[in-house]
Amino acid sequence: MKLLSHTVEFDAGLLRKYDRPLPRYTSYPPATELTESFQERDFRGAIAVGNYKQTPLSLYCHIPFCETVCYFCGCNTVITQRKEVAVPYLNYLQRNIEQIAELVDRDRKVHQLHWGGGTPNYLSLEQVETLWNTLHQHFKFDDRAEISIEVNPRYLTKEYVYFLKDLGFNRISFGIQDFDPRVQEAVNRIQPEALLFEVMGWIKDAGFESINVDLIYGLPYQTLATFQNTIAKTIQLDPDRIAVFNFAYVPWMKPVQKRLPEQALPPAAEKLEILKMTIAELTSHGYVFIGMDHFAKPNDELAIAQRQGQLHRNFQGYTTQPESDLLAFGMTAISMLQDVYVQNHKRIQDYYRAIDNNELPIERGVTLDREDIVRRTIIMELMCQFHLSKDDLEEKYHLSFDHDFDEYFANEKFDLRLLEADGLVELSPNDIQVTPAGRLLIRNIASVFDTYLKQRQIERFSKAV
Repeated sequence: MKLLSHTVEFDAGLLRKYDRPLPRYTSYPPATELTESFQERDFRGAIAVGNYKQTPLSLYCHIPFCETVCYFCGCNTVITQRKEVAVPYLNYLQRNIEQIAELVDRDRKVHQLHWGGGTPNYLSLEQVETLWNTLHQHFKFDDRAEISIEVNPRYLTKEYVYFLKDLGFNRISFGIQDFDPRVQEAVNRIQPEALLFEVMGWIKDAGFESINVDLIYGLPYQTLATFQNTIAKTIQLDPDRIAVFNFAYVPWMKPVQKRLPEQALPPAAEKLEILKMTIAELTSHGYVFIGMDHFAKPNDELAIAQRQGQLHRNFQGYTTQPESDLLAFGMTAISMLQDVYVQNHKRIQDYYRAIDNNELPIERGVTLDREDIVRRTIIMELMCQFHLSKDDLEEKYHLSFDHDFDEYFANEKFDLRLLEADGLVELSPNDIQVTPAGRLLIRNIASVFDTYLKQRQIERFSKAV
């Protein structure tokens, strides 16, 4: 395998040319392919296969509640300040965990646990501990497991932060989005600079192994100058990982976005300048461009895993964990097994009703065939390593093409040649290598192998850049 260069080249012309709606490829097939015709027995069968193979486990808990709505948000949330709503939800969440645990071999170890939302720190300390104990009663955790949680800094105390660390969480993530007060007001997420620095101080003092912060570019009233100030302050915070997301303005899908002042959204040209500046500033201050919209310090596990060709990707984004079965609990949560994906009910009452009926609360799912799995491997290798070895692919799946890789993927090769002509990939008899100019357009490159894309309404996805 070629050694990766961590450089990334910014070509505004190419970015404009290839800027179109595409999946983020946290999975393949994407979650848009899940259907309500899915049969629960296929999910049970996939868990049984994992039991036989002793596949490692990754667990996810979805806490949907938020006290206030952020107008940019695309997550599945329940907005309420009535904290008592968490009481029945946690009861059903525990029952959901028990349902799945009964199907899972107790000897399988959990290598990763993540709590997302919503706002997981919407829960009281007592509720956090109760949910923690439920998970540890029903699953066996590896001593070196990655255990992470998303938090909203506006609702944190020093006591809460230390409690999470003492309980066993070793990774933590929080959203900044933008430091500028005008932008914060426009998106209804006001969190003063002093608060963010205070929270970061608590987290560092508590001794978390990894700290991630999120930023968003493309929000109302952002300019190159204001976001450069946000980047400078983020660098001062000194997190281990930084995610810089491109805001997807899709009010027809997320009605809450209609509250944003559309006329104040930065034009496409300004967004490209913001992206260019962000990459230059973060990489010049020592952060490694991991891919898509993620940056990490060189000694962070994500950067190390990518250098070693061991980076992976699932519904939670980039991860250092090897291929594992992701089991997800809570409304809307998506489980991702080797050849089956399932999503729980999106409506909280439907989620409750299914569990009351002693049913797994599955709303939709998809079963992958061999072709899906092969193409998933290709897409994930390109997304994570920026490289694909055709020989490794053939060896992993014992492939016996009628002729060879290039002939089997003849249609894809034609499209790859077009990308090569634009300098996005380098093609050789045994390899596909993404160039520094292609790294920002990795979704476009990966989409070459997506057989579902032509059948979809691409407006359902965010733009590639």
